[in-house]
Amino acid sequence: MTEPQKDPLVLFMPSGRRGRFAKGTPVLDAARQLGVYIESVCGGRGICGRCQIEAQEGHFAKHGISSAADHLSGVTEAENRYAEKRVLVEGRRLSCQALVEGDLVVDVPQDVQINRQIVRKRAETRVIERDPATQLCYIEVEEPDMEKPLGDADRLLHALEKEWGFQKPRIAARLLPQIQKLLRDGEWKVTCAVYTDGRVEGGGPIVTAIFPGFHNVGCGLAVDIGSTTIAAHLTSLLSGRTMASAGAPNPQIRFGEDLMSRVSYVMMNPEGRTQMTKAVRDAIGVLIAELVQGAGITPDDVLEAVFVGNPIMHHLFLGIDPTELGGAPFALAVSDAVSLDAREIGLPINDGAHVYVLPCIAGHVGADAAAVTLAEGPHRADEMTLVVDVGTNAEIVLGNKDRLVAASSPTGPAFEGAEISGGQRAAPGAIERVRIDRETLEPKIKIIGGDEWSNEEGFEKVAQDVGVTGICGSGIIEVVGEMYLAGIIDEDGVIDGSLAAKSERIQPTGRTFSYLLWRGDEAAKSQEIKILQTDIRAIQLAKAALYAGVRLLMDKLGLEQVEAIKLAGAFGSYIDPTYAMVIGLIPDCPIDKVKGVGNAAGTGARMALLNRSYRREIEEVVRKIEKIETAMEPRFQEHFVAAMAFPNKVEAFPNLAGAVTLPPRKVLGGGEDGRPRRRGGRRR
Repeated sequence: MTEPQKDPLVLFMPSGRRGRFAKGTPVLDAARQLGVYIESVCGGRGICGRCQIEAQEGHFAKHGISSAADHLSGVTEAENRYAEKRVLVEGRRLSCQALVEGDLVVDVPQDVQINRQIVRKRAETRVIERDPATQLCYIEVEEPDMEKPLGDADRLLHALEKEWGFQKPRIAARLLPQIQKLLRDGEWKVTCAVYTDGRVEGGGPIVTAIFPGFHNVGCGLAVDIGSTTIAAHLTSLLSGRTMASAGAPNPQIRFGEDLMSRVSYVMMNPEGRTQMTKAVRDAIGVLIAELVQGAGITPDDVLEAVFVGNPIMHHLFLGIDPTELGGAPFALAVSDAVSLDAREIGLPINDGAHVYVLPCIAGHVGADAAAVTLAEGPHRADEMTLVVDVGTNAEIVLGNKDRLVAASSPTGPAFEGAEISGGQRAAPGAIERVRIDRETLEPKIKIIGGDEWSNEEGFEKVAQDVGVTGICGSGIIEVVGEMYLAGIIDEDGVIDGSLAAKSERIQPTGRTFSYLLWRGDEAAKSQEIKILQTDIRAIQLAKAALYAGVRLLMDKLGLEQVEAIKLAGAFGSYIDPTYAMVIGLIPDCPIDKVKGVGNAAGTGARMALLNRSYRREIEEVVRKIEKIETAMEPRFQEHFVAAMAFPNKVEAFPNLAGAVTLPPRKVLGGGEDGRPRRRGGRRR
């Protein structure tokens, strides 16, 4: 007897929500049932055009889905009418009109996401001394003279030498056909953009752009390409001020949540590298357009760009196959800093703009970690400082001015909401703070979009406006920490089923137990959110991987304790340091010496953008950092197993114990059911 055929599986990106739906279900209805926000003003009649989506093509092994555009029903008359009257980008469909006919990976384009993910990688406020590689130089050029038969370009260069002191400047070849018109348009007065970093062929100062007359707008881009999010900052090269910032989910997520799944996609799909390179460059192009418009400038005013990212993002952005990074010896195609023209990679900025990509530290410790190191300066410090850029792949640097070591740990996407039953990325409605009463085990929460706790006046209105839709990374850390401090889970992470007699929030779920964090309310757009035993395990695996990597670096330097900890990255910035220590994500340290440092990778990129000396500094520092490959270290497994416990099976946390009341150790079930396990031997 043949098995009944399953309904098509539909996966929405970038939210990661998925579900099975009967053939003929409108994509818009599928999205609403999964809690994926797609705006529709016209009530599904195909008039407003706000519900646009894109069906992705290809086999997505990470998700077990083969998606194709023809897995949607045919284009309707309503879509044709809309496309005639307005603009419907090729490849896009109206989700109210497109019906599910087969398995699908559906993108909700970032330009139509109204309640889209909050990208928390803001530009940190820091005064950076300016010495940019590109500077604007206003000059007055001698007019042609029959008795002085010098070319217009030569007289322009002579003026630069005379008025600005440049030695042997050159003009980019692409500008030579335009020289005469530009000089005459400016009545022999022009402003030149001169690039002086010397990392281009031929070296020396080179004129990369010419503006007729006096022009005092010159900007640069600092971009952090994360595996989950991309953050871009538009900065004035003249004042150092950040003029605008924008962020978006990395569209490569549809090819795999984690880095290795993206490498696997490249290996299994001949066009995989091209697809992912195009996806990230297109997303950056959209961000640039948003920044330029928001700042009230033109793309031609953007004269330079600096990029950072982990090694796989670095390679894919540059169009390099990352396959060699998928296995030992994890060889980088290029580790040194890269300098190239913006037009070589199709960036929608000034054609003469130069792009600088920071160096990578090792096969899994990239240019983003180099940027974090530059920004936080452990190499300038006396105290032993641990810097952790917490993300899908955590990058770790430890040391001081005498010695630095670095490694990466594959934490996976659990801290960003993936692999957690009620998890989601940071967006309005996501639970970001949790407290649990030690006696009643009743919780209170805060959600993104409001400042009130759930037991305070005003919370109900916020919840009605945005809903309670899931739990994001900082909330996941806190709820697990609170469950441990309240005795709901033991040090091994097992939920204590006996507490069901004390609180209805402890509920049997199959062979295990769960904790009911939030009761759903359909009328208030809120869904039931439980913390399952499998969620606890996912967090244990992620935090143990990170801690084991840190511990290996401490072993390398002969340390039993670090003196300061800096948590970088969008997620790291929103973690409460106390709860990070409670769950054993980071080693014991004085609580007041642990702090979030914001988007340090973005700050490091801005430092390299605004001052050439920082480029030379990080290029030198990277060569001195000792790289540890965690997968090859014999003690990794030992540290990993110990770190599965809360906060740790073998290591003491005296600083933490002085700050919070840790629960007494209890022995719970041997399986995952919370029932007492039998132990051999005599009772003591």
